[in-house]
Amino acid sequence: MGGVGEEHWAAAVRLLREAVEHDRRILLVCHVNPDGDALGSLLAVGQALTALGGRVQATFPGPLELPEPLAGLPGQHLLVAEEAVGVPDVIVTLDAASEERVGRFAALLDGVPSVVLDHHASYTGFGGIPIVDPGAAATAVLAAELIERLGVPFDRDIAYCLYVGIITDTGSFRYDLTTPAVHALAAKLLATGLRPGEISRRVFDTRPFGAVRLYGDVLSRAVLEPEHRLVWTTATLADLERHGQPAYVLEGLIDGIRCAAEADVACLLKQIADERWSVSMRSRGGTDVSRVAIALGGGGHRLAAGFTGTGAADEVIGRIRAELGR
Repeated sequence: MGGVGEEHWAAAVRLLREAVEHDRRILLVCHVNPDGDALGSLLAVGQALTALGGRVQATFPGPLELPEPLAGLPGQHLLVAEEAVGVPDVIVTLDAASEERVGRFAALLDGVPSVVLDHHASYTGFGGIPIVDPGAAATAVLAAELIERLGVPFDRDIAYCLYVGIITDTGSFRYDLTTPAVHALAAKLLATGLRPGEISRRVFDTRPFGAVRLYGDVLSRAVLEPEHRLVWTTATLADLERHGQPAYVLEGLIDGIRCAAEADVACLLKQIADERWSVSMRSRGGTDVSRVAIALGGGGHRLAAGFTGTGAADEVIGRIRAELGR
């Protein structure tokens, strides 16, 4: 990838190969509440290093629970609970733009050789060897190149994980960073025998009926502000409780409002505690939402970003309006 220097690739491959050859403990960590790109990249790289003979643990902050759409990912035998992680000799972080996104594991980076695999423009520069390219469509694209540089062929299980990462962060090849190279990589992955329709149905199109009812409630509250070219809505803890749904069903819900033709920016406020919201933002192209998210303590890409907001929903939206007007 053009955004990663050849010296960084060489250093990362050398570090990981030496770790395998000397039987060192390798810890792979992705961000809290992992999505398809984070988890797919984590498990793909984990399986590749295991194929080389590496001693690997994979994890993420918080409870070791996977959303149902990602429950079919191969390589889950590598996952260990946060409290069961040993002291590593080498750390690889995946799809995390800042130390905060890997929770307490950030403290392990001090004095431990590390590789950072990420594609967010808001990467803060933490860690050791940066394999970071904001022009990459997904962290899985970088994970795929790392695996190839390590000399591990794509088998069906590795390909499955990488493919899920790619379709997650490209919106099934709809987003602007979907390049010819991304399609070429997808073709290579599909050649291992993957069934793309089956994977997409599981990842995107399989939700409990209660989630469908919840979506209706959330979409009915959507507010259009033409003067700000903004559309937004909220999903509360009460919504989840009323319909008996876990929080993961809210992933992808922003697509239900981002299609509004009158708005350039779509915002979904997902309540995570009293007066605390996980805010997802999307742009149709006219606004750099990463600028807004970074100003409000978060990060992301020009067309997709997020942050954690505090206060009433109207107060959080007020801050977004103010940043959009700058």
